[in-house]
Amino acid sequence: MRLPLHFDGGAGRTFAVAFLPRTADALHWTAGGLGVVVAPPLAEEMNKSRRTLALLGAGAASAGIPVLLPDLYGTGDSAGEFAEARWDTWCADLIAAADLLVARGAGRVALLGLRLGALLAAEAAPRCRGPVARLLLWQPVTSGRQHLAQFLRLGVASALAAGGTDTVAAIRERLARDGTVEIGGYALARDLAAAMEARELSALPVPVVPVDWLDVSADPARALPPATQAVIDGWRAAGAAVDVIQVAGDAFWATQEIAEAPALVDATLAVLQREGAGR
Repeated sequence: MRLPLHFDGGAGRTFAVAFLPRTADALHWTAGGLGVVVAPPLAEEMNKSRRTLALLGAGAASAGIPVLLPDLYGTGDSAGEFAEARWDTWCADLIAAADLLVARGAGRVALLGLRLGALLAAEAAPRCRGPVARLLLWQPVTSGRQHLAQFLRLGVASALAAGGTDTVAAIRERLARDGTVEIGGYALARDLAAAMEARELSALPVPVVPVDWLDVSADPARALPPATQAVIDGWRAAGAAVDVIQVAGDAFWATQEIAEAPALVDATLAVLQREGAGR
């Protein structure tokens, strides 16, 4: 069952879709069991990912686990414009989503972050007021600085496609001067860009809950990228329990046409079902 709803987020009314078990009603989603909050990726990556996230939500709900998929402030059907989006507001949205799950009966919450959402989830998890069971990170962005640079390069590509010229340096200058810059139809604010640049997964507090690091590639037997392996090694050395799960699939958050990642969904559902059963 899908339930569209609004809740009070970090800066205004936040829209979300709740994927609920058949036994749920509007006020009681689970009786002390596990609930999942999804931290979505940035901008167009979220639009590309909705199909796979919906498949996850439906699968989890069928297994008795409610999933809450919010549109963070300034995105989708939530209040505000993208130009008003701020990092701390997005973190507050996730914390409020976790609170809502607890209020609807969840005894503990798992945070699942996709791409940039993984950075958000890792930062928000220790600030949640209710019990957080684990972190699930789908193809996590390890460096906000690098991710921002990739996003700004989309502006360069758009300018070239339109017959113009632009550079990342020129876009940064406009951002600093004007306070916002349009990238692929999204008005990126200077404050959000600065917050992204300041975020590194390795610099966040080491997770105190189990972490499932899910990596998707055409060749799941390949070695992980060095930056990814460095974060995992650092967390493990600091005592974190990190399970790496590599699955075959397309980069569905970036494909030209909408793609699905069934192996990723299946692997994630297996983790959630074990956690839901208390194993």
